[in-house]
Amino acid sequence: MPGFIVRSSLMHIHIPDYSRARVLVVGDVMLDQYWQGSTQRISPEAPVPVVRIEGQSVRAGGAGNVALNVTAVGGRAVLMGLTGDDEAGRSLVAALDAGGVECRLQPAMEGTITKLRVISRNQQLIRLDFEGNVAAADPAGFLATYQALLGETDCVILSDYAKGTLAEVTEMIRLAREHGRPVLIDPKGSDFSRYRGATLLTPNMGEFEAVVGTCRDTAEIEARGEALRQSLGLEALLVTRGEHGMSLIEAGRPPLHIPAIAREVYDVTGAGDSVVAMLAAGLAAGQLLPEAVQLANLAAGVVVGKLGTATASVEEITAAMQVHAPIPLGVMAEPDLLDCVARARRSGERIVMTNGCFDLLHAGHVAYLEQARSLGDRLIVAVNDDASVRRLKGDGRPVNTLAARMAVLAGLASVDWVVAFSEDTPERLICQVRPDILVKGGDYRPEEVAGGRCAGETTIMPFLDGHSTTRMIQTIRKV
Repeated sequence: MPGFIVRSSLMHIHIPDYSRARVLVVGDVMLDQYWQGSTQRISPEAPVPVVRIEGQSVRAGGAGNVALNVTAVGGRAVLMGLTGDDEAGRSLVAALDAGGVECRLQPAMEGTITKLRVISRNQQLIRLDFEGNVAAADPAGFLATYQALLGETDCVILSDYAKGTLAEVTEMIRLAREHGRPVLIDPKGSDFSRYRGATLLTPNMGEFEAVVGTCRDTAEIEARGEALRQSLGLEALLVTRGEHGMSLIEAGRPPLHIPAIAREVYDVTGAGDSVVAMLAAGLAAGQLLPEAVQLANLAAGVVVGKLGTATASVEEITAAMQVHAPIPLGVMAEPDLLDCVARARRSGERIVMTNGCFDLLHAGHVAYLEQARSLGDRLIVAVNDDASVRRLKGDGRPVNTLAARMAVLAGLASVDWVVAFSEDTPERLICQVRPDILVKGGDYRPEEVAGGRCAGETTIMPFLDGHSTTRMIQTIRKV
């Protein structure tokens, strides 16, 4: 089945009630430490920058960050992992407790995995990893706890950072499926056979190609992804592709390709954690996988805009959805119009505005509006309401009601938004919109145009000869 690309369905996605979601996260937990400071000179001892440390912070990394991403949207996360009896382990538990994660951490053979990053001017200069033996001190007890927790969860995430916690991943998958629980895995390494029977795998492009080989185009991603899905007995495979978005290969459905959400990228650390967490929380809350993938894509876009391991809240995801959803067009109430104009301006678009009665739309109007639209990116047409038309044109006008006139204007390809005003002039409305270009037809001088003082510039356009609403009405009355 050929794939398809989702570009404009964000406005139709429903954000579920994540408070119903119970997610069990199992995997490699670690403490992320950040040392921040200024850099003003190079060391005389070696060609390296000298960082004067001015601040320190700690965050939960690895599977801990996955669990925090679940609780950040209001879900319940229970976390299983292995830590040492050390200061790093205590700091990790404190960070998880603060984020509302229920910890079921068990002793590791050695200390807590720690990653220390030195950062200056929002740039990571070096990372130092402290890793001991993270094998479970009591493997049988670890597996028994996991099995007991399956009855209290809706969905399982196995977060594999190849540190050793998931040594029994095949058995974990079997037990979860035996309990009827979907299993989502963020994989590592080039041997995916150990994940056979899982519900969904979420490899990044590098991890995917390490297993299936280099993919030259989307068609090869689809073909090799489907072959991998079938060989592993997966229900679905989600390949995260960085700036190219995501590709979902799901049994019985055409492949789904979702473009990346364009924004400035500060740090990709933990983006995969956010993706798998949002998928699990969505499925646990009753969401369909294609919709959960689109929300996960939005969450990843939020997270990469932050420094270090991070989470995305429902409020941030909702804001991202509103920013990236298509701007509505057509007939608008004034408050809605002002919102649309603000969104268009944030995208760098130029706003053009004109006004009139537009009682009987004719070829002259169409040509005039097309010319006006060519001056910018968006065209607003402000229309006199019926009472103001009668005051301007006399009894018997308008011929068409306000609703009919606005509907016809909104149907023109050159017109983005149509809005009504009730005053004799549109000056108040124009000063609310503050268009980049105000267009008026006829033989006015720019300084005579109502509202011109509130526009970036005013342009006068001649009407097309031989076309007049008044003349059309007179002709019809003679027939």
